[in-house]
Amino acid sequence: MTKVIVAGAAGRMGRRIAYMVDRQEGLILAGGFERAESPEVGKDIGELAGLGANGVLVADSFEAVADQGDVVIDFTFHEATMALARKAAKYNKAMVIGTTGLSQDNLAELKELAANFPCVQAPNMAVGVNVLFKIAKKVANILGDAYDIEIVEAHHRMKKDAPSGTALKLGEMVAEGVNRNLAEVGVYERNGIIGERTDQEIGIQTIRGGDIVGEHTVYFCGAGERLEITHRAHNRDNFARGAALAAAWVTKQANGLYTMFDVLGLQDL
Repeated sequence: MTKVIVAGAAGRMGRRIAYMVDRQEGLILAGGFERAESPEVGKDIGELAGLGANGVLVADSFEAVADQGDVVIDFTFHEATMALARKAAKYNKAMVIGTTGLSQDNLAELKELAANFPCVQAPNMAVGVNVLFKIAKKVANILGDAYDIEIVEAHHRMKKDAPSGTALKLGEMVAEGVNRNLAEVGVYERNGIIGERTDQEIGIQTIRGGDIVGEHTVYFCGAGERLEITHRAHNRDNFARGAALAAAWVTKQANGLYTMFDVLGLQDL
């Protein structure tokens, strides 16, 4: 059995991850931790996750549970994630990272750190979203420059980063499909007299409100028609389920940085 430690175990996402880990064959929920000042420290993770008491208590640091698990799942905040990745490198612990908001510098450092442990990092762990990534790239390649590409993402009002990591990944995938560089053609805000849209730009727009779990739509807009491809997350369980799948997979891999494409066998599609 692969023993799993959950970072941010008392948070909304941490609780669902703990639940899905408990339901995933081959995994066992071995530990979890929160910030030292969290009021949830010392509480039973099973009870927090809706599993019933299981005797696994929320610890006040990674160090307190590091020797209890084989892999750490982290969906917290980019600064906390990077600090944890440095510790994972020290302890040679596998990681699954679903945190968004990681900068290019963060990703470069993570790649270096992963020389010391196997790590799956992806902006979205849901199976459907990763299929969407591949589909969007193929559609962009087929339609080419004759169609304008726009992406709209919507999330709950408490999400801290924008655009979402998923929207940025979608932008990268469609840009690859039409041989463009998102860093050069991405447009993230439009206001005022902006002039005509350029042929090369890829727009990524953000909506924040209420309790929207996550919605992403890619628009391919041509003359007289448009094609829309949408993924809507009804709850957080698909993200947590994907993280559990990644945790079961990553501990069997050599040191290095992987994506959900590797986990799901989509890399060559």
